[in-house]
Amino acid sequence: MKLKPLADRIVVERIEEEMKKGSIIIPDTAKEKPQYGKVIAVGPGRLDDKGNRIPMEVKKGDLIIFSKYSGNEVKIDDKEYLIMREDDVLAIVEKEK
Repeated sequence: MKLKPLADRIVVERIEEEMKKGSIIIPDTAKEKPQYGKVIAVGPGRLDDKGNRIPMEVKKGDLIIFSKYSGNEVKIDDKEYLIMREDDVLAIVEKEK
């Protein structure tokens, strides 16, 4: 199934990080949900007061850091995604050259 977000919304797949402190492995029930994700789909952007489309800063494939409690969780084809507004994105992770 293909998701097409509307306006300034994006679809994000969380990136799980292994939580390990020394030799202690933290169980899944005690872990916080990650705030990192990969952008799967991007909407066309929001409209300003004059009806002009404001382009999105994030694009498909970007690795992002987002607000802790942002977005709405949806499950499609046994995979969990977040649908959130671009405003919930705190940063785009760029690889150093």
